[in-house]
Amino acid sequence: MRRRVTALILIAGTMIVLYGGHSFYIANKNPLLSDNSQIINTHKLSPQKHFEKNWETIKNEYYDSGFNHQRWSRWRNHYQNKIKTADDVKVATETMLESLNDPYSRYLTKDEFLKQRTSITSKIYGIGVSIVNDAGKIKIINIIDQTPAQFADLHSGDIILAVNGNDVNGLSISEVSNLVKGPENTLVTLDILRGQSKITKQIIRKEIAIKSIKSQVEDKIGYIQISSFISSTVPNEFLEALENTADTKGLIIDLRGNTGGLLSNAVFLANLFIDQGRLVSIVGRNGYRYDVTAKNTNLNIHKPVVLLVDQTSASATEIFAGAMKDYHRAKLVGTKTYGKGMVQKIIPMPNETGLNLTIAKYLTPHGADINKMGIAPDIKVHFTKNDVETGTDAQLESAKDMLNKIILSKVQ
Repeated sequence: MRRRVTALILIAGTMIVLYGGHSFYIANKNPLLSDNSQIINTHKLSPQKHFEKNWETIKNEYYDSGFNHQRWSRWRNHYQNKIKTADDVKVATETMLESLNDPYSRYLTKDEFLKQRTSITSKIYGIGVSIVNDAGKIKIINIIDQTPAQFADLHSGDIILAVNGNDVNGLSISEVSNLVKGPENTLVTLDILRGQSKITKQIIRKEIAIKSIKSQVEDKIGYIQISSFISSTVPNEFLEALENTADTKGLIIDLRGNTGGLLSNAVFLANLFIDQGRLVSIVGRNGYRYDVTAKNTNLNIHKPVVLLVDQTSASATEIFAGAMKDYHRAKLVGTKTYGKGMVQKIIPMPNETGLNLTIAKYLTPHGADINKMGIAPDIKVHFTKNDVETGTDAQLESAKDMLNKIILSKVQ
């Protein structure tokens, strides 16, 4: 009988998972990284006070206490009594952040912070379609299974003419998407062009689940693709993928194109395969170091693993890959990873805005700093133009060959 995922619970900052009726702790919490990413700060401040709060937060929490060789106080003095609007706050804060020469720290407007929060909570209320702008026409290209769009009999290829009576001609994809989305259990009316026929559909919006992980089984090999580490549902999704591939002799975990996400998700996954020792070290301001160590999960996942990586595998993805490689828990196939070894904290700011602020760097379990360096694969294989043209995947085939050889060697 396969084990079943029953719950995922957060208690006092420590993640506990109930799996097949057995509970276990995953990893100790890093005090540098408070879990406040899902909080919206609704406290209202004047533009000037808002800017000063941003300035103060960066001053107190930014990783480099030297602020890229400058006196941080100069920015507060420069903008004193000059910030009059929300746009002024945005421009002044972005100018300050640019002076740090840090591509990862950024200011989030109200809309941007809400979108990021939606990505983390994985909650979107809409109808379940993917759209593109095709020569100025808003065309549906995909219908998600078991969503209101499917039940309303929308088709791939349908052209959206209007949403709730608003003509979408000339609108961007983002603008149309915002019109379609709305509160759960509310109606949205779409005017559709299908071939030569115009159709009107009234559809009730529902929560659309965003899946980050897919899995399948082929010839006793489990294939798990992780597209992102950003969603808070990643732990449960991965446990479900493990359940779906429980009867396999080995796993291929595809991390190509995964640009990262939440550090806690990377630690969670690493801890499923590594039950003791340091998983990652977080080095904060002025050299403060915190080691995230593994906890015994009692899952005993000992089957061989191959990770597929490429030049876009970054951040939290590299934390997972780095731990798996350092402990010889997996072989890496593909190309060198991106090399993002810095950690950002999501900080809710007044007026429903936010900061993504670099507050630390991380080291792999064996102490490697991979920032701007990346992680080299054990077997280097490029995804080529020929793969695209022929519909093949040389990297995946190499991963299968390697995994089969490992499985065979264990049998012998």
